[in-house]
Amino acid sequence: MNRCNFWGRTLGAAAGALALSCLAQIATAQTGPTRQNVTADDGTVLALRTFPANAVRGTLEVQTPPEVLLDDKTDRLSPGSRIRGPNGMLVLSATLAGQKLPVVYLREPGGMVHEVWVLTEPEAQRMPIKPSYSR
Repeated sequence: MNRCNFWGRTLGAAAGALALSCLAQIATAQTGPTRQNVTADDGTVLALRTFPANAVRGTLEVQTPPEVLLDDKTDRLSPGSRIRGPNGMLVLSATLAGQKLPVVYLREPGGMVHEVWVLTEPEAQRMPIKPSYSR
């Protein structure tokens, strides 16, 4: 007599349904910037990223994490902030210490810098720095 058969099937089905619903939500959520192909002057194909409409262009220099200089003003990275390198992969802030990098960034509602994308050279040329009057 197998007493665990009912609960084993019930819990297994519930876990499977939960896993499928999580996968569906992950698949529909946009996880990062998309890429578009652009041809350079020499004929090579470059993949340029698109960024959120409210992202601001600036220059980032990491001092002592989470302290940063953003457009030569002292600022702070939020807890859980994400920095994406030129290849789109996550980068630790300490590995960027002392480098002055062209970036696009977003702030969290509290005002700290939360999302940062380090720009490639073609992206930096296509996105000039505009003065930001809001903070």
